[in-house]
Formats: sequence, structure tokens, C-alpha cells
Amino acid sequence: MSVRSALPWPLRWIAFAIVLGFSAAIALWAFEFGKGIAGLDGKAHEELVSLREEVASLHADREKAQSVANTSGSLLTAEKAVQEKMASQIKQLESDNRSLRDDLGFFQKLLPASTTESASIRSLQAEVVSETQLKWQVLVIQPVKGATTFNGKLELTVSGTQAGKPWVMSLPGGAQLLQFKQFRRIEGMLDLPALTVVKTVTAKVIEGTAVRSVQTFKL
Repeated sequence: MSVRSALPWPLRWIAFAIVLGFSAAIALWAFEFGKGIAGLDGKAHEELVSLREEVASLHADREKAQSVANTSGSLLTAEKAVQEKMASQIKQLESDNRSLRDDLGFFQKLLPASTTESASIRSLQAEVVSETQLKWQVLVIQPVKGATTFNGKLELTVSGTQAGKPWVMSLPGGAQLLQFKQFRRIEGMLDLPALTVVKTVTAKVIEGTAVRSVQTFKL
């Protein structure tokens, strides 16, 4: 006895083709899905490269911005230090100015209301600061209120010994011009020859041909 199929051959081939096509479709879908999972999609790869480039550009921009911020911070710190130093110097100058005004007011209070006394040396100081240098300072005043401008000159003479012999020296440029109303402080450094021993410093205030004041300082 033989068993025959209920479906005729044409129907069998049609069913087989449908199953084969369905299997091929599933295989193609699985292949494309696998490509997507594996990152083999060309567009996705291009987008990934573009994103990496954008991240690198943003990183570079951040580094530049950080560098600019650091430089700006350093400049601000330096500027602040300079401003603080200038403010300190201004305060010191203001303090010195107030001190000078106070000194002037003090001197003016000591002055008589009227006098015929001319300019005079109020103070003479001298100091040998090294073997070849002498520092000197002279304070000259007009001890009268509302005094007119004094026009004269200051002569300075230094005497002592050089290599055991008598020695005298004046200011290199000669007498200094002296012009002031109330008081004037003059100072300077004098270069000394070698082997010099300074014993006295004499200052003279001269108006025209008349000597108005003389003072000697002994070392």
C-alpha cells in the first residue's frame, strides 16, 4: 500500500518558495541588525568621527579659555599689587608733606614779628660715610615773617689733613646759588681724596659781597 500527499506538487513548490523567502528575509534583517550592533553602519561611523572631532575642538577651546583666565588672573594680581604700592607711596608722600607743613608752621611761630636780621644758617651737619665720601647738610632760614625772596649763594669749605699735611677743599662747582623765602635745606655728597682726614666743615651764606652767616662743624 502506498501513501500519497494530500497537496499537489505545484502547491508544494509554492509553499517551499514562501518559506525560503521568509527565511531569506529573516537572515537579511539579522545581518543588517548585526551590522548596526557591531558599528559597521557607514553613517553611524561618520557621525562618531564627527562627534570625536567636535569633542577635541571643545577641549582645545576649553584649554585656551583656561589659559586666558589664568593670564587675566595674573595680570589682575600684578595690577592690584602695583595699585597697593602706589597707594602706600601716596600716603607716605602725604605724610611727608604734612610733616613739612608742620615744620614750616613751627618755624614761623618762632619768628619775631619784625626784625632786620637777614638769612642765617640754623643748622650745619657733616658725616664721613666712607674713606672717600663726606655727606653734608645745611639749613638756612630767614627769621622774619613775610620775608622777601633771598638771592645769594652758599660756600662750603672742608679742611683737615691729607697724608699728614694740611688740606683744604671747596665744593667742586664752587658756591651754590641760594634762593628762598622762608627756609631752605641743602645737602650733598663730597668726594674726598685718598688718605684724607676731615676735621672741620665751614658753611657761609653770602648776599652780594656781604657774608650774612657763617657756621663751622667739627668732626
